[in-house]
Order: sequence, then C-alpha cells, then structure tokens
Amino acid sequence: MSGRAAAPYPLRLSVTARPLVFGGHAIARRLGKKGLPDWSVAETWECSDVEGNRSVVTNGPSAGRSLRQVLTDRPEALMGTGWSGECFPLLTKFIDAGGTLPVHLHADDEAARRLEGQPNGKTEAWHILDAAPGATALCGVKKGVTAGRLRAALEAQDFDAVLRRLPVRAGETLYVPGGTPHSFGPDTLVYEIEQTSDIQQHAMRWHMEDGSPVGEDEFRANLDMLMRQADLGSRPEFHPGLSIAAGDGVERVFLCAGPYFALERWRAGTAEPLRRSFATAQILTNAGAPVRVRTDTWSGELGRAETLVLPAACREAEITGPADVLFGYLPDLDRDVRAPLLAAGYPLPLLQRFIAARA
Repeated sequence: MSGRAAAPYPLRLSVTARPLVFGGHAIARRLGKKGLPDWSVAETWECSDVEGNRSVVTNGPSAGRSLRQVLTDRPEALMGTGWSGECFPLLTKFIDAGGTLPVHLHADDEAARRLEGQPNGKTEAWHILDAAPGATALCGVKKGVTAGRLRAALEAQDFDAVLRRLPVRAGETLYVPGGTPHSFGPDTLVYEIEQTSDIQQHAMRWHMEDGSPVGEDEFRANLDMLMRQADLGSRPEFHPGLSIAAGDGVERVFLCAGPYFALERWRAGTAEPLRRSFATAQILTNAGAPVRVRTDTWSGELGRAETLVLPAACREAEITGPADVLFGYLPDLDRDVRAPLLAAGYPLPLLQRFIAARA
C-alpha cells in the first residue's frame, strides 16, 4: 500500500517484546509464538501505533514503512470510507502474567486530555486465553469505598480491602473502561485490545521494568495522579460472549464491543472455510494452529500467535480450517454488532447490556 496504484493486501507487522518483571515464557511455550528472545517476556505488542513502539510492515510493497505511514498514505483504503483520524486507533498485545501485574489504571479520554496532555485515554479489554485453576483479577473499586479509604488502602498496599477480586476463566472477556483500577495474574495468559495509548498510573512501590523500589516522593506523586483519574463507580464483569453460527462448523463469538473496539473469536472445522466480510480494518490474530488466509489478491500462512492487519479495501478474507482466530476492529456498532446479533435472535435488552455505552 505504499503507492497509489498498489493493491491492498494483508500486512505483516514487526512485534515488540517487553521484558517486564511479571513476565515469563508462556507466549512462546504455550501459544507457540516464534522469534521471541530467550529472556522472560511479559508482553508482545502485535499491532501498535504508539509513539516509540510503532509497528513496521514486514511484507509486500509497504515493507519498511510504519503502520502510521501506511495510514497517512491511504487512510480510507486501510480504515474504510470516511476515515479521518491521525493514528491507527487500536493496540493489541499478548500478555504473559506469569507473575502479578502492578495495580494501575489508565485515564479515560477526558482525564487524558485534561491531566496527561494526550489526545485520548486507554479503555481496554482482556480476553483470557489460559489461566490456572483459581486464577483471579482485581478490577474496579468495591461498592461503598470512598476516595479517602481507597487512597489509604493503596498507600498501605492493602488492595483486597478496596478492590474487587474476580474469578478468571479461559474464554471469558472483561471490558475495562478508562479510570478503572485493575491487575491480573499470576498464571494468566491474555490477549488485550485497547485504544492506542501507553498512559498509565501505578499504585505500586516497585517499578515494573526491573522491580527496583519506587521512592516515597515518586510513590505519593503517582498516587496523587491516580486518584485524580480513578472512577470509583466502574465495576465491570467478565462475560463468556455471544455466539452465532456462521456456516457449517463455523462459530462466531462476539467477545466484547464498545465505542472504541470490538473483539470476536471465530472457530472453524473443515466442512467449509471461515469467510468474513468487513468494511473497516481488521486485526487478525491466530489463537490456534497455523492457517491459510486468502483475500482477492493475496494468500499466505498465518502461524501460531501471529497477526495480520487486513485493510478495509480487502473487504473479505477466507481462512481454511481447522481455525481459531481473533478479529479486532473499530466497529460501526449498529452494522457490525447489533445487526448480526439481532438477526441471530438475541433480544435488544441483552445487547444493550452487552455493548459498552461508555469509554
């Protein structure tokens, strides 16, 4: 997609591996992702337009160009008719919480602009790929907890006194609005989709990069900013998703949907291929064995735990089963989510609860 005449094709992207202290080796050993370093890996950024960690195209005519450059060259070909944004709007990651993530939160849009000088916040969702029996996550403040009590508990590092601890199960998904204090791990493997941002405020007395202690002045400044951004009323719940049949032996599961992103998991056997039509860019990530992906002008293998960006101009992709893949995208909620679920017989009140109405 580097030139005006280039036909749209699926984009393979460079991957950033991050060696944070809570990581391990599960992304390589349990998901089968190749090409990772031997050291402990906490996150792989699969698709990113975050400054300093921008994905670079590694195949075809656009090889060597950043995702931002591809977007700038042909915004509607990548994102769909009428697109006018300045950056690719979605960030996706694999996260290996071999240890426990720090308790932290990400600003919502309003707080990001007012307090962080950033154009947008960071709402996210976690799709649980694997978790040990008894695994839990902290997410949201317990009912009745005041700001003062929350601050005191964070200072004492007594997180369970004020934060909700939820059971974690493979296959479920949690939509986490900006401003929600959270953590997960240990022994939890996650696929995460979120707004394009890396802003965060931590409540820990150690740095997640190397485990070194946080000084008292820095710690209190961190808590000051966290408390200015915390939403004491956000209490999201895990959801198993909404499933519809999409062919003979083809299952489509809507994992989450909201104004910033939607995430679906598709599985197919061998009776017929998985076929997906779309009008906006799709982040296609393989959660299973290698598969073959075809569009009108391109065919290639997508290996274990690998990602492709399918430009909107491709319009359709076919995947030969057996397949187990994820599609993340910026939705038109009526067209892409409500319409197919209503057609499958789901009642509107259920959809109103399932689709996130706020950031």
